[in-house]
Amino acid sequence: HMDRNGYYGGACASMYLEQLFEHFGKKDCDSSSYGKSRNWNVDLIPKFLMADGVLVKLLIYTGVTRYLEFKQVDGSYVVKTGKVHKVPGTETEALSSSLMGFFEKKRFRNLLQFAFKYEEGDPQTHEGLDLTKVPMVQALRKVQPGYKC
Repeated sequence: HMDRNGYYGGACASMYLEQLFEHFGKKDCDSSSYGKSRNWNVDLIPKFLMADGVLVKLLIYTGVTRYLEFKQVDGSYVVKTGKVHKVPGTETEALSSSLMGFFEKKRFRNLLQFAFKYEEGDPQTHEGLDLTKVPMVQALRKVQPGYKC
């Protein structure tokens, strides 16, 4: 064992239950009520898989999903000036967010309105844009006049 820790992987390691308790300073915790320590493998950094990606299809095909737990992501967060902020995903969240100024909020609202009403099969919702051919910068300029890249 070459690592200075009792586990491999540093900050993004996967640990047995015993190692996890020790890592977080809970050496005296009784983990026996959870079963064998080695039956657990907890990631310090959760992994993200795109819902319709090739890896997910492969996991489903092989039946490995019986041993995995999938959860929908509830939101994205950023740290700004030492505080954790939720990245807005709706008009209401955007208006109450301190991450953006007044004009940025208006442009973001326009972008969200475009995205929410966009229907791939209905060209009337495309505002004259073919998103399969137009670069994203051009689409942003159309939806958000004054957008600078």
